[in-house]
Amino acid sequence: MKADLSGIVYSTVFGKGSADPDISPTAFLVDRCENVYVAGWGGGINAGEGYPNAYTNGLTVTSNAIRNTTDGSDFYFFILEKNALSQLYGTFYGNIDPGPDVGDHVDGGTSRFDSEGIIYEALCANCLGVGFFPTTPGVWGPRNGTSKGAGAMCNEAMLKIAFEFAGVGSAIRSAINGVPGDTSGCVPLTVVFNDTIGNGKTFVWNFGDGTPDTTTTTSTVSHTFNTIGTFRVRLISIDSTTCNIADTSYINIRVRTDKADIGFTYQKLPPCDSLKYQFTNTSVAPPGKPFTAQSFEWSFGDGTTLITNAPTVTYSYPASGTYNIALRLIDTSYCNSPDSATVQLRIAANVKAQFETPPYGCVPYSAVFTNTSLAGQQFFWDFGDGTTSTDESPVHVYNTPGTYVIKMIATDTSTCNKIDSTQQSIVVSAAPTAGFTFDPQVPKENTPFVFTNFSLGANLYKWTFGDGDSIVTSKRDTLISHIYNATGTYNVCLIAYNQYGCTDTVCQAVSAIIIPLVDVPNAFTPNGDGSNDFVRVRGFGIIKMDWRIYNRWGALVFESNTQTQGWDGKYKGQLQPQEVYVYVLDISFSDGTKYRKKGDITLLR
Repeated sequence: MKADLSGIVYSTVFGKGSADPDISPTAFLVDRCENVYVAGWGGGINAGEGYPNAYTNGLTVTSNAIRNTTDGSDFYFFILEKNALSQLYGTFYGNIDPGPDVGDHVDGGTSRFDSEGIIYEALCANCLGVGFFPTTPGVWGPRNGTSKGAGAMCNEAMLKIAFEFAGVGSAIRSAINGVPGDTSGCVPLTVVFNDTIGNGKTFVWNFGDGTPDTTTTTSTVSHTFNTIGTFRVRLISIDSTTCNIADTSYINIRVRTDKADIGFTYQKLPPCDSLKYQFTNTSVAPPGKPFTAQSFEWSFGDGTTLITNAPTVTYSYPASGTYNIALRLIDTSYCNSPDSATVQLRIAANVKAQFETPPYGCVPYSAVFTNTSLAGQQFFWDFGDGTTSTDESPVHVYNTPGTYVIKMIATDTSTCNKIDSTQQSIVVSAAPTAGFTFDPQVPKENTPFVFTNFSLGANLYKWTFGDGDSIVTSKRDTLISHIYNATGTYNVCLIAYNQYGCTDTVCQAVSAIIIPLVDVPNAFTPNGDGSNDFVRVRGFGIIKMDWRIYNRWGALVFESNTQTQGWDGKYKGQLQPQEVYVYVLDISFSDGTKYRKKGDITLLR
């Protein structure tokens, strides 16, 4: 229809052409590109109300449909291109494997499209609890939790689908000091702007303060306003591949100078075993804008709050503890609202010095001391190496190995005992020294490498051989042997650990030459004497194997896919008789070749 209702621009129909309705519509939209969106449902309930052909069978879908088949009782989403040129999109959506034809449906107006062409549907789904309604991973309710039964067992399902045919859009949201949606603040004012739609390819920002336009390829930008005033910020989001190419949005930012300075002091009220405090508001209002009774909110750190502009307030704490007290400016008539001043109070009748720190570390060690004292207004630390600190929870670096005694003195003149001290020791360890040699230095064909550990000051060792294999051992003097499966140069590393977790790592390049080779012994004696008790595949360059051994009757008595697993002559726990067994061995070598070997093995007693 024309804008003045004087005529029809175009008229069309869609569907399978039945005399009965294909769907019951639930939502409709014409987007900024003049594409037409229709959502609806068809199937069992409509058919049961006198429309025998009111099913979704036969409705057209596009190649990128979410679901291109229907059981006849589903939702259907349809998008028609501007001027009815073509179907842009079509898909079914609904219960999978429903069994009885009940159908997903909508009772009442619970669906809509937004201006970006996104459908929001609330629907009755998975009726009778048969089959399941498709859901995405991690959702709150992935399945119908009701038992199977009457039609009342439908569950409420919700879905959101972005069809992405509405062209490029834009919408600005600002954030000031991490507060989303804030549009006012004090000069100089730094504002983070974000295009909440963010489907453009480029974004052109004009901040309205005379600075040049800023073009970005991401939807977020930051800008600082250095003069006061109200500035109209403009965003042009651009995507030349869409029907409308660009979209523009605006937001007003107010930059002001009416800043209030926020602050307060505190003191504990007598007697010494009291937990009662007096707080004094020392905030200063800007000229001509005095504070009101609703300007401030006190938060006492235990969940209790108080809105007042009184010069002083008192509060009795119910128990000893550490509390974070805040005075918040909640009056939005000041440019720095919601600014605040905070302080942490350690409250107790008697001060008790205590702290936490890990018992050991490695040079250079940054020791973190967490102050957990009860009460305490001043703190003195002696780190045991000739240095001190008065920080509440200091960090101190030890550059020399040793055992250090840390002392802490906590002072609080408002408590009954006024002073307390504590101490504990930490061990600062030097790192071990990792070192190794290997043999052969000059690579030899199909020769295992032997590694000798020369590390110092360690009690645990991790070897990584550069081919994915590794071992961990506590034995320094044991020679480590390793054979590679393929020719190449490998980065072998040794990590040495001491008892305090300090480490040192050394790596060396090792070159290996591997010629694919395989063989199997033809006899073994599994008599438990520790010699020749197992028969194994021997070879080099083997990356995959399948070894099967059969007895004279063709029964499979052993199978292995690794060189480390050999046959001990037993089958189902029973030692097999002395005789000849046959095997089939399929090998894949590291050079890409494959090999099959067949032979026999004699089991000897």
